[in-house]
Amino acid sequence: MPDAGGIHWESHGQPEGPVILLSSGLGGSGSYWQPNLAALAARHRVITYDHRGTGRSDRHVAGDLTVEAMAADVVALIDAIGLDRCTFIGHALGGHIGLALALAAPTRLDRLVVINGWAKLDLHTARCFDTRLALLRNSGPRAYLHAQPLFLYPPQWIADHHDALQDEEEALLAHFPGADMIERRVAAVRRFNIAGRLDEIRVPTLLVASDDDMLVPPSASEKLAAGIPGALLARMAVGAHACNVTRAAHFNMWLLDWLDGE
Repeated sequence: MPDAGGIHWESHGQPEGPVILLSSGLGGSGSYWQPNLAALAARHRVITYDHRGTGRSDRHVAGDLTVEAMAADVVALIDAIGLDRCTFIGHALGGHIGLALALAAPTRLDRLVVINGWAKLDLHTARCFDTRLALLRNSGPRAYLHAQPLFLYPPQWIADHHDALQDEEEALLAHFPGADMIERRVAAVRRFNIAGRLDEIRVPTLLVASDDDMLVPPSASEKLAAGIPGALLARMAVGAHACNVTRAAHFNMWLLDWLDGE
């Protein structure tokens, strides 16, 4: 598939349809969106990409790694693809990239969707990052990846998908970007803070929060909704941090209804 300035990207669905660009969270891989692709691609052109430093994109990231730099990569990507505008959908870190785009390059966005994101790091989320990094530093990548589902998915979903998660762990280990890159990416999301600028965002925005998210309290999305003019907050009672994966059919229905103006 194509490469744009070191960013690996893929196009799915209707070549002439309205464009949706999907941005994943801390892991950075476009494959995160697999449970959502078929539904979104039925009527849209859907672009997925691997964040720089992860997946099949360039693993070398020069200079200071920031969410704003990741947003600049997205602008360069849509320029390379030849897009004027797109609907941007981001999960967690991907949502932060979308928020940074809405501030730095609002004319490139038709709409913005942020799933379990925040304007400023919550102390609970900081504690979770501390725990995950301690596993990485003291026990290595496998321990870090083995614990990852605990922060992403509901307990019963983990039990029901045990074999698939084991296979995923092996695949993630084989393509692990390195401990240093994980440290730099966590540091970037820790520093991200636009709490004082939310009222500057004028892009139509949908916020999705899951009440049982272990990593990011739903109050973080409530604060985004309170600060972004006209933002809509949609909440799931269950689904956990990766609710677009664990409740994909429900999420896809909500999202398509919102995109259709319903």
